[in-house]
Amino acid sequence: MTAETPPRLSGIEEVVMKRKIGPMLAIGALTCAAPLLAGQKLGEVQPLRTPEKIYATTCGYCHGRNVGPIILGRVLPADTVKYIVRHGQNGMPAFRPTEIKPSELDALATWIEKSTARSGEHGQ
Repeated sequence: MTAETPPRLSGIEEVVMKRKIGPMLAIGALTCAAPLLAGQKLGEVQPLRTPEKIYATTCGYCHGRNVGPIILGRVLPADTVKYIVRHGQNGMPAFRPTEIKPSELDALATWIEKSTARSGEHGQ
């Protein structure tokens, strides 16, 4: 099996292509960076979120609302919680360090491990 050489662009086609790619790359980079910089001054350190806040805004969407299993009050080992958060399990997605910082995950996992069940939560 031989590899085919892709057709070469003419001089004018190459110039047009280069003119289109530069702005498209810049727009793509800005689009990706905008959420990271929104509301944050350069060099400003964002405070860590509390475990309660992370649970309420991230975990609680599924856990305790009859989508995923109840996790509070189950005495889940912190290392197990951290592994599942980073790698996902069954229908639960993995969360990247950019979504839940390592230090936030440490605090969250310990908080879940020591948590007590909430009467208003329902799970599968």
